[in-house]
Amino acid sequence: MSSAEPLFHVKICGVTTPADARLAVAAGADAIGVNFVTGSPRRVDAVTAQDVAAAVPPGVAVVGVFAGLPADAIAALVREVGLTAVQLHGHLEGAGSDPPESCAAIRAAAGSVPVIRALRLGAKGLAEARGWLAAAVAAGGTPEMVIIDASVPAGAAAGVLGGTGARVDWGALAAEPPLGLPWGLAGGLDPGNVAEAIRITGASAVDVASGVESAPGRKDPQRLEAFVAAARAAIAAGPVRPPGRG
Repeated sequence: MSSAEPLFHVKICGVTTPADARLAVAAGADAIGVNFVTGSPRRVDAVTAQDVAAAVPPGVAVVGVFAGLPADAIAALVREVGLTAVQLHGHLEGAGSDPPESCAAIRAAAGSVPVIRALRLGAKGLAEARGWLAAAVAAGGTPEMVIIDASVPAGAAAGVLGGTGARVDWGALAAEPPLGLPWGLAGGLDPGNVAEAIRITGASAVDVASGVESAPGRKDPQRLEAFVAAARAAIAAGPVRPPGRG
């Protein structure tokens, strides 16, 4: 899949302490994620998220991750914490979903905050994701960026929608036609495989949580540094597959 310029290149997600935020920034990340999803081992409250955001210098994005939360509640956290972007990580349909109208509703409630949408590569490729995006466009709320993550069962609880270590099929993703939006890759990435993932898929942004941890919600300094260095080098080198192949 081809890509326009994304909102970030390397995002460290599930940051739960100011110390880990500073570690991520020192390693070279240009975005950190704070998780507000109920049931996640990386979930933080508003006060903790404020402390994390305060440790992040200007120029580094602070992304709030949500699943199935109403737009007005998201907008309140954007203002209270000082989030610079919102990431919707819920199901595409059904209980706990972030419906296509979410982007427009969040912008109406929170102003011009960019919206990132996590989409799933499933058995039918990105067919379901494309349907969601088309409906979002029709509702007047195209996201500024999408994250391609591994598929989860339709009935999975919100707390296990991400950060599980499940990996995307990189070859299948590389064969997908462009989505027409900036995009990044998540799902099972770690310091040892992120360069290969970028080379195969052509991703110009990556999003990691469990792959740089010593325990859920606790980032490992060495893994952080190795991941960011490998990701940035691979992004700079570009994909090995022929340009134009999806």
